[in-house]
Amino acid sequence: MFNTNVVFNALFNVVKSFRFWFCGPLAFALAILIMLGMAVWFPAGVAGIDNLVFPLLSFPLIWAILLFYAYLERRIAYVTTVFAILLVSHIALLTYHFMGTH
Repeated sequence: MFNTNVVFNALFNVVKSFRFWFCGPLAFALAILIMLGMAVWFPAGVAGIDNLVFPLLSFPLIWAILLFYAYLERRIAYVTTVFAILLVSHIALLTYHFMGTH
C-alpha cells in the first residue's frame, strides 16, 4: 500500500509553492484581465466588433504565454514583476476607460 501522508505532503508542497499560483489561477485571471483591456485599446474595425472578437479569440494564446512564462522562468521575482506590471497597467487602463475620463 502507499502512504497517504506522503501524497498529502507532496500535494501540500505543490499548492504552497509560488510557481503553482503563478502558473494556475493567477495566469488565468491575468489573461482574463488582459482580454478585457484589449477591448479598450484594440481598434474597432470596419464592422465595429473587431475589438470584441479578437480578444476572445486570442484569450487561449494569452493564457498559454503567461502560463509557460511563469513555468519556464527560473527566477520567480521576474515573473512577479512582469505579472505586476501587466496587472497594474490593465487595471489602470480599464479604470481610466470606465471612469469616463477618456
